[in-house]
Amino acid sequence: MAAFQELALDPRLLRSVQHLGFTTPTEIQQEAIPAVMQGKDLIVSSRTGSGKTLAYLLPMMQRLLRSKPLSAQDPRAVILAPTRELAQQIYAQLRLFVANTRLTPAFIVGGENFNDQEKILKRQPDIIVATPGRLADHLEHKSFFLQGLEMLILDEADRMLDLGFMPQLNAIHKQASHRLRQTLMFSATLDHAEVNELALSLLKDPYRVAVGAGYDPHQDIVQRCYFADNLSHKEALLKHFLQTEPIKQLILFTATREDTERLAALVQQAGFAAVGLNGKLTQAQRNSVMQAFASHKYQVLVTTDVASRGLDLLQVSHVINFDLPKHPEEYVHRIGRTGRAGQQGQAYSLVGPKDWPAFVAIEQFLRRPLAMAEVEGLKARFDGTQIKAGEQSVGKAASAKKPIKKSKAKDTKTPPDGDSLLPKKRRQFFEGGDDGALPLKKKQK
Repeated sequence: MAAFQELALDPRLLRSVQHLGFTTPTEIQQEAIPAVMQGKDLIVSSRTGSGKTLAYLLPMMQRLLRSKPLSAQDPRAVILAPTRELAQQIYAQLRLFVANTRLTPAFIVGGENFNDQEKILKRQPDIIVATPGRLADHLEHKSFFLQGLEMLILDEADRMLDLGFMPQLNAIHKQASHRLRQTLMFSATLDHAEVNELALSLLKDPYRVAVGAGYDPHQDIVQRCYFADNLSHKEALLKHFLQTEPIKQLILFTATREDTERLAALVQQAGFAAVGLNGKLTQAQRNSVMQAFASHKYQVLVTTDVASRGLDLLQVSHVINFDLPKHPEEYVHRIGRTGRAGQQGQAYSLVGPKDWPAFVAIEQFLRRPLAMAEVEGLKARFDGTQIKAGEQSVGKAASAKKPIKKSKAKDTKTPPDGDSLLPKKRRQFFEGGDDGALPLKKKQK
């Protein structure tokens, strides 16, 4: 396998790569970096944890270091990310690479002071890391211009489209639509109509790279699902895992903002340092929470999908889906927070009657059945079949899901859930403004 030295990178970049502890490029880096350095547009499908951030940062930096700018005023490169958390992580890595150069970066996301950002943009940064909504707002207010843009990079394009950012992406594209612009698009899946539509409008004869489809099993993550009858049953299972699993760090995913606070308190009662993360927090508070978790001040992070993507935390040994995500691709990103960089990870999912439609959608997306397990003394009555007399079954036959593992626990009785098992009409995964991911727009004067 090739080493980074064989990719003909600038010595300054090689020193940074060596300082970060990287010696051998991943599969996606070996495929993408030479193609980008040849000036090709790129569309990449890769699963989480594949090393895509370096796959575009290194050739982007190579171009900016080795070529003259197209404009003395305009930014040379723009990197777009769907959420503030992912944008912040990209920006943190970028700063390591620009440290020994004259290139200046800027961080432009929603939730921060608009006027302060305007001042930053007036200083003419070379590279901007941004969320598309806030960047489009600044373009509308003429805080900066993109006629001289050399590289446009879209990280997790599928997620940006799921969040409704197509109009903003088109606006950014039109401001920088010239033949010298190079465009890179990264997506968890190419089986997405809007992703293909966006690729046709943004990219010129792109070079395609597909490394690990989103539905491919992750070799470093053990995935197990546990049936649960109701909320109390889920909490009993969670307590069991907290008491019996060798947890280094745990990310606990839940469906609502309110549950992040409630479950964080429950985990604290079990003796773990826990913190909740959700869209009600200000950006400064969210940054503080993530920094504290990354520095191991907290052992457990309870969060909504706001933290399901882009976070590269090597000590996360466990991920637990207290509630399943409504969007099946999000399951892959959630469990991908563990099993990073060759580490072994455990991903457990609790499947109650309300989770069943999402569970079926996830299995269909993965193209394989998920392994079911039981905890001794906490076996559920619900098993994917009808549990209320006289109603049509919405699940599979009980024989279709055979438990593969039993673990000992105290006998806990769980009352049956009174909710109907009939699947509700699927709601769109993201409704405008949830978890603060959509940008806040400055009012017109």
